Amino acid sequence: MAIHTQLPIYKVAYEMLDVVSDLVANVPRKFKRSIGEKIDAECIEIAVLVFRANVATNKEPHLVELLERLQVIELLLRLATDKRLISRGGYAKAIDLSTSIGKQANGWRRAASRPLHGGQGRHD
Repeated sequence: MAIHTQLPIYKVAYEMLDVVSDLVANVPRKFKRSIGEKIDAECIEIAVLVFRANVATNKEPHLVELLERLQVIELLLRLATDKRLISRGGYAKAIDLSTSIGKQANGWRRAASRPLHGGQGRHD
């Protein structure tokens, strides 16, 4: 098991948290608590779920929750963009990172659900 901070998915999740934190720092006070803080909290939870999936024997529930939280983040980011609370460029960067996390999580999920067959390679 790799150290979770060295996993590519964790590095992208941390980068997304960094990008999103900068984006929501400038959200008007009226929306900061309802939208901004929720986006930040969901990004933090993504990083926590990477750690939980990494140490868990059954990774599936953590990865499913991670994917669900990504959808929440994407919804909130779109709302923030539509209300002109964040820039389109910032939105695009965050969505690119979110897409990368989603692809990695789905790949990890597929790999974790494959049955083990006692070794690697062909044994003829």
